[in-house]
Amino acid sequence: MKKKVVLVTGVSSGIGRASARALADEGFTVYGSVRQLEHAEPVKGVTLVQLDVRVQASVDHAVASIISKEGRIDVLVNSAGQNLVGSVEETSIDEAEDLFDTNVFGVMRVIRAVLPHMRSQRSGKILNVSSVLGFLPAPYMGVYSASKHAVEGLSESLDHELRQFGVRVTLVQPSFTNTNFKSNTRLVQSTVTEYDRERDRAIDAIGRASTEAPDAALVADTIMEAVLGGWQMRRTPKGQASLLAKLRRFMPFKPVDASLRRTFGLA
Repeated sequence: MKKKVVLVTGVSSGIGRASARALADEGFTVYGSVRQLEHAEPVKGVTLVQLDVRVQASVDHAVASIISKEGRIDVLVNSAGQNLVGSVEETSIDEAEDLFDTNVFGVMRVIRAVLPHMRSQRSGKILNVSSVLGFLPAPYMGVYSASKHAVEGLSESLDHELRQFGVRVTLVQPSFTNTNFKSNTRLVQSTVTEYDRERDRAIDAIGRASTEAPDAALVADTIMEAVLGGWQMRRTPKGQASLLAKLRRFMPFKPVDASLRRTFGLA
């Protein structure tokens, strides 16, 4: 039996890299996308392909090259993403559009390139890496949170559309992950002094939570479970992410609200 073919976006670091490695170790034929192929570090067992989720021609070329070689794509893991910290007032429309171009429209570009092949083969799995911030508010990460809320709505709707073709969509919702927060997070370019105190507290709290969090291998395990197991709309890694999902679903608003403010270091 021929190995199943997987495309993972954003394997330069973090969750994408850990997931691609885990899938390759499991015996899948794995292609991992990077924006700059010449500067990318190899991942054992993974074939790297140049793919910029912000550029349709780049996405189309990468997907076509995989189809030309393998004849199919069985699993798509959308892991490429960006982060942005700053109050909503401080965030320019250009910055918000840039973030959505990667986190939302980038997901759409890759899905739209892969779907004709999955429809043709009448099978496939699409895993979109969201976040607990896709169902929880995130002060000073409002636009990032909005992008993940958008991915959640897109994914649920898409799953209903694709069932007729044997294709299913799953959301993976990690919490804070130890993926070098400071180097991977951008601060808005234009700040407002009145936000300095709370914004700095929130950034420090997020940085500490990320440093103390489990590494990306925990999320990779959840992605592996989604690939190998039966369909579930949402999968949260064990630990904090699962706890937050339960709190959001079952706890009254006020204690959840108070807990979030403590988490982000707000008064």
